[in-house]
Amino acid sequence: MGYVVHSSGRHQIALAVLSAAVFGLSSVPLELQRRVVNDAIKNGATETIMWLAIAYAGVALLEQVLKMVLNVYRGWVSEGAVRTLRKTLEDVEATGHGEHDTAGTRTAMAVAEAEPIGGFVGMAISEPLLQAGMLLSVIGYMAWLEPWTLLLSAGYLLPQALFVPPMQQAINRRAEDRIKTLRRVGGDIVDSGTPDDRRIERVFVLNMGIYKFKYGMNLGMNLMYAFAVAAALGVGGWFAATGRIDVGTVVAVVSGLGKLKDPWGDLVNWGRELSVDSVKYRLFVDAVGRRGLATA
Repeated sequence: MGYVVHSSGRHQIALAVLSAAVFGLSSVPLELQRRVVNDAIKNGATETIMWLAIAYAGVALLEQVLKMVLNVYRGWVSEGAVRTLRKTLEDVEATGHGEHDTAGTRTAMAVAEAEPIGGFVGMAISEPLLQAGMLLSVIGYMAWLEPWTLLLSAGYLLPQALFVPPMQQAINRRAEDRIKTLRRVGGDIVDSGTPDDRRIERVFVLNMGIYKFKYGMNLGMNLMYAFAVAAALGVGGWFAATGRIDVGTVVAVVSGLGKLKDPWGDLVNWGRELSVDSVKYRLFVDAVGRRGLATA
């Protein structure tokens, strides 16, 4: 994160402002849905329905345009960081800084390692701000509608805090081993023209381990979402049937859970990329030397 701030601090501020604008709109569609179901349809106000639908479309358009601007800006910042890292390798080779690695190692670093490290720079600060802001906005709106939804949100999010971190640590260990092995593979190809079969097999085993943990994590997260929706339909439907809440509130709560799923998943993915790319960045720095990286 220190490298992120040092290399793109001013742009991170602008990205944060755009992120705040996007998550500020995140709960507005939920309220518009609730008003259409409760106020307009119940009272038969067709004109009101049309205006609310137009407002919904307008908010959706504004939100998507802001997201596109944010993503393009992120891409520009990321590609600038990738370019800088690749130029750093040229500078290190020219000045003699860093370790005297093989040409295969430098090739692997320039082609495969600089890309994810630089790619993370564009989303390093704006992504958690955006997704956390959306989570808090939607949870706050749902709690404003019905306080019991706080328990529902906690039941959906908190259990994942128990299994996501250890699974991510397991992924990190395999990712670090994979990077080191691929560097050796690159060195083998440059030195002898052919890679070592044992190292190729090692990369395969590591990749399969990463897949198992990654998709196992996704399975757990998807199940928690499905259980939360089932609870919302059951409890909310019972409250609606007994007259304690209206149908529009049930619709808004279920829709709100859907709007929690994506930002929570994106936040977990951001944490995963932060962990893995931090490992890659540390190995990158170890290879070129901190002095060499500082010249970028």
